[in-house]
Amino acid sequence: MTHDNGTYAFPDFPDGFIFGAATSAYQIEGAADEDGRAPSIWDTFASRPCAVEGGENGAVACDHYHRLEQDLDLIRDLGLDAYRFSIAWPRVLPNGRGAVNQAGLDFYERLVDGLLKRGVEPHATLYHWDLPQALQDKGGWAERDTAKAFAAYAECVTRRLGDRVAVWTTLNEPYCSSILGHLEGTHAPGLRDPAIAVRAVHHLLLAHGLALPAVRINAPEARCGLVLNFTMGYPENDRPEAVRAARLFDLLNNRFFADPILAGRYPEDIGDLNLGGRLPVQAGDLEAICAPIDVLGVNYYTRSVLRAAVVGNSGPVFETVDADAWKTDMEWGVYPEGLTDLLVRLDRDYAPPPVIVYENGMARRDVVRDGAASDPERIAYTAAHLRALAAAMERGVRVDGYFAWSLMDNFEWSFGYGKRFGLVYVDYETLARTPKDSAKWYRNVLAERKRRRHVPGQPG
Repeated sequence: MTHDNGTYAFPDFPDGFIFGAATSAYQIEGAADEDGRAPSIWDTFASRPCAVEGGENGAVACDHYHRLEQDLDLIRDLGLDAYRFSIAWPRVLPNGRGAVNQAGLDFYERLVDGLLKRGVEPHATLYHWDLPQALQDKGGWAERDTAKAFAAYAECVTRRLGDRVAVWTTLNEPYCSSILGHLEGTHAPGLRDPAIAVRAVHHLLLAHGLALPAVRINAPEARCGLVLNFTMGYPENDRPEAVRAARLFDLLNNRFFADPILAGRYPEDIGDLNLGGRLPVQAGDLEAICAPIDVLGVNYYTRSVLRAAVVGNSGPVFETVDADAWKTDMEWGVYPEGLTDLLVRLDRDYAPPPVIVYENGMARRDVVRDGAASDPERIAYTAAHLRALAAAMERGVRVDGYFAWSLMDNFEWSFGYGKRFGLVYVDYETLARTPKDSAKWYRNVLAERKRRRHVPGQPG
């Protein structure tokens, strides 16, 4: 059953389904050199000429570190069931390991307790790309020791906060950390070395596997997992070169990460990518990587339609087709049906644990006029993807939640502050927050949903 909320028909999701919004530490916190926080690889990367559009960085970002109470009230006022945030490794362990920065842990304790006080469920991600620079100086994710350091970091954080967080996810989008950061060079640490990228893939996944036992010991009541980003690749037609390109695209973007996590093996055709380096797998690694998880985080934004691929000495280069008339400010085509296809495919191929869609949203060139920010396209985007999610659930896929990306406009990595994904507009000069029309729509949808579930005899 669906209900018309006055703008778009909205699926009636089952009891227990949670709605939230998400952020990450480096994108919103600021206070980059305060209270004991040390530099991350993103601080270093952003300081390089031309690495980030406009020469911008996350030194101030949304100043969430200093505006925590205000932002917690904002989360409460949106009526969110849950809020997903990430913890900055260099704020907790400035050297990546060893001495704990208590001020850093204190901040996240205030965040978690503030959410609980306001009736919002905390969902924490341990790694959203901000590796301590001190560890990068020793080789970063190219080194196995970084995975061991991550496990110690996870133990430290969950020992303090494990009893109050509902869901712990170890990594966010290891594809971006490894491939964008070490093969394409567009993300920190800005390397372009296929052999190092392959090592980074494995050590990131190993870090997840090594951290899980500590999380389970310190947070026995919480659900544990990780978050993968997926982009469905469709062949333009049935020509062999298009079909091959779609397979290679899927291999690099999706199966390279989903197979070891959910099936306990790397894809047999991984050599077709010609990345050069050998996966540094040791005895017991894959058993650790594919240890059971309670939840699979899924991030979905767009699709790719493939015409051909050329595999060179640095991996494949894809020729894509401009297939979607509606595009976001990121020039990503809008294709909600891809979310349905993705969720059904994951369920068919892997039989994963329950899914939570942890990121889904669109960038738009928003402005504030007369104290309001109108963004009807974002409302349409969100409603369409929720319908696509509901379609997958109707086909038997278990999905336990949906989180909009993002709570507020923020530092959008190599794009700086030019891409606005937020439900809430941030004026980067004054740092004032203005809920957009999409925030008000989302709040009203969630309020109506809660109202329906408290009216005796009300169907739904």
